[in-house]
Amino acid sequence: MKGEEIRVAFLRYFEQRGHKVVRSSPLVPYDDPTLLFTNAGMVQFKKVFLQEETRAYNKATTVQKCLRAGGKHNDLENVGRTARHHTFFEMLGNFSFGDYFKEGAIEMGWEFLVEHLHLPPERLWVSIFEEDEEAFNIWREQIGLPAQRIVRMGEKDNFWAMGDTGPCGPCSEIIIDQGEEMGCGSPECGVGCDCDRFLELWNLVFMQYNRDNNGNLTPLPKPCIDTGMGLERITAVVQGVKSNYDTDLFHGIIERIEEISAVRYKADEGRDVSIRVIADHARAVTFLMAEGILPSNEGRGYVLRRIIRRALRHGKLLGIEGPFLVHVAEKVVEVMEGAYPEVREGKGYLTQILQREEERFSETLDYGLKVLWEEVERLKEKGGKVLPGEVVFRLYDTFGFPADLTEDIVREEGMTIDLEGFEHSMEVQRKRAREAWREEEGERLPTVYREMISEGIATQFVGYETLKIESKIIKIIKEDHVVSLAREGEEVGIITSHTPFYGEAGGQVGDRGIITAEGLLLEVKDTVRPFPELIVHKGVVKEGEVRVGDKVFLQVDEENRWATARNHTATHLLQAALRRVLGRHVNQAGSLVSSERLRFDFTHYAGLDQGNLEEIEALVNRWIWEDTPVLVEVMATEEAIKRGATALFGEKYGEEARVVSIGDYSQELCGGTHVRRTGEIGIFKLVSESGIAASVRRIEALTGQGALNYLRNKERELMEAAQLLKARPEELPSKIKKLLEEQKALERQLEVLHRRVIAVQTKGGPEVREVKGIKVASYRAEEVDPKGLREMGDGIKDRIGSGIVLLGGEKGGSATLVLMVTKDLADRFRADELIKEVAEIVGGKGGGSPTLAQAGGPRVEKLKDALEAIYSIVEKRI
Repeated sequence: MKGEEIRVAFLRYFEQRGHKVVRSSPLVPYDDPTLLFTNAGMVQFKKVFLQEETRAYNKATTVQKCLRAGGKHNDLENVGRTARHHTFFEMLGNFSFGDYFKEGAIEMGWEFLVEHLHLPPERLWVSIFEEDEEAFNIWREQIGLPAQRIVRMGEKDNFWAMGDTGPCGPCSEIIIDQGEEMGCGSPECGVGCDCDRFLELWNLVFMQYNRDNNGNLTPLPKPCIDTGMGLERITAVVQGVKSNYDTDLFHGIIERIEEISAVRYKADEGRDVSIRVIADHARAVTFLMAEGILPSNEGRGYVLRRIIRRALRHGKLLGIEGPFLVHVAEKVVEVMEGAYPEVREGKGYLTQILQREEERFSETLDYGLKVLWEEVERLKEKGGKVLPGEVVFRLYDTFGFPADLTEDIVREEGMTIDLEGFEHSMEVQRKRAREAWREEEGERLPTVYREMISEGIATQFVGYETLKIESKIIKIIKEDHVVSLAREGEEVGIITSHTPFYGEAGGQVGDRGIITAEGLLLEVKDTVRPFPELIVHKGVVKEGEVRVGDKVFLQVDEENRWATARNHTATHLLQAALRRVLGRHVNQAGSLVSSERLRFDFTHYAGLDQGNLEEIEALVNRWIWEDTPVLVEVMATEEAIKRGATALFGEKYGEEARVVSIGDYSQELCGGTHVRRTGEIGIFKLVSESGIAASVRRIEALTGQGALNYLRNKERELMEAAQLLKARPEELPSKIKKLLEEQKALERQLEVLHRRVIAVQTKGGPEVREVKGIKVASYRAEEVDPKGLREMGDGIKDRIGSGIVLLGGEKGGSATLVLMVTKDLADRFRADELIKEVAEIVGGKGGGSPTLAQAGGPRVEKLKDALEAIYSIVEKRI
């Protein structure tokens, strides 16, 4: 059976037995911040097992995409060196949520392996938890397995727990004896041995207890089943091969690597390791990038970058020069797209970003390796075995070598790395960066504000609750100095103890409004935050005067605030729509939210087509018209992120954060102001989309009154165009199409006439003079563009056979010159050199090839002189 057939057969078998076939969840867990990647089939059902969620079905089956390359579950260093370790793999699983239990799980597991995959029952063993008599009796009495092939093992091997507390229970593994030739030869070799003879195939977990904080086990009211079997491993067993990499799941990928490297697989074990590493890593990279993960220096993006760079290093060991992983990844898409269409959908993103990442690292890989080998040789001379942490850090910092890549390389030399020293160097760099940032920020901050920080001056913001309050003036700033009094006409910064004015932050502009008291009117034009705890009202004293200590009324411009709030909430909806339409790789890269408009920058590898834009706009408007409540909650930042709230990368958050939630599609950490319900936004109109940097796009949009004004202006422009074309608006497309067709017809007629003009002038032609045996023709053509001049020149060249042709004309108020030299003369009279002398006369410059050159200049009145000068220029060169 092929691997693909096993995948299909597994799902069909359990579907026929009442299981719901559930699609694989993404490699990035939706709502489990404890995991970097999905590493088992049960991850998407975790909340069901914890009884925090219910499903419409009580038993399910999946083929789950899994990745183990970071965090607790990390197989990276073993990949390629063993027959079975992978970063990316597929896990077959069946699950019961209070339906069948041990008996059903054991019976179906056995039946599928023996009757559907035709594994020999006499070679199958099982392990059970040493205290699980129920499982022993099922295997012995109902399956008929001999007692000597049922092996009891301890809690470490055969008792599974989701965590220190929560659901847990014994497990039973189905194992196949692959024969003595696969063993270690030890007389004690048996189930549990580290060799490949007794191979674990399928783990059946019987979740029947709940463990409390004291370690006490209480029976669950509805015991559950969670099973997992690696597709690559079972495929190797069914196909009778010794390694997962020898299965048909890898054949095409390894063949592609052989083609690129010109290295045959299984000809040399050292090179085989590299081929296996590349094959495995290409699968991991393809699936990670299909989900929109970008290579970066943080989190999941850094795991991806490490995998890519590890593969590139092994490519170097095979003698491959330049980018190649992208071509292996394309083969992975071809092999896997039938089962996982998302890899095909993400192919464009994959090829562009991966190629760029390869090129970037390839530039430094050779230099980095050279430095590393020099350090290794130096260490050998001293008899050392541990590469210093500062060297590992230098390779990382200067050449982009992840620490585990360096560790891989030196391990081949029998060495290790000083990981603790590396981490210390990393922390020193982080500390230096933090201090530099603080220093830089401090230098940017005017002295007047730095002094306020030391004084502990702060403003309490109350603008979420109200737009008008009474407060006390505690500081007045004029021209970066603290003053006690400000008079009419003066521009000042006002600091109060409390304020309803929102200070610019998080992409949202500051509020506008007024500050009043008896005899005082101060217009606030902007509100800023020089540092997070301080809010400054910048404005002009319109009437009266203001003093420190005065009690004043602060009133935010309500219309302006709500217009800004509409745009800010719409920005959250836009980000949610982008992630839904384009993929989960979309992340905020910047934003601007004002009362007039919104601007949102985001990560994406390509421009958006009209279909994308219309879908995004329609989705945002649908959410607006659903009039969903906008909920705001203050909670611990860590808890908010655990719940799945989106945090802006690089943004600094305190211990507590404000979480803005809209329906089940948007949850963000945000300190900005928002509408109460999405319906208050009114309408959303996307007005532009563009690229602003590599893999960063920008959308600009309008909401509410701004969107309505925009649409009215467009309608007005449409009506004006209709009047000009004497048509109704709905007739404009057909009218314009007709005009364009007429224009093309006229252009064709004009081209015919143009050629006739050229033909007449060519035939009448310029006077050909002989300059010391060289034919030279110079002529001013009328109503002929540069292209026409070249056509005329070709005709004159054909007529004279051998010689030099200079033609001039006027185009848009400037002189145009074309100079041609026949091939037989080009070595003596280069057109690109002659044109430079001629061009100087009309005040311009020129260039071209030895046989054809062109020039232009502003001095049309000198065109006649330039055309006449060619004769003397040629004569000087003979």
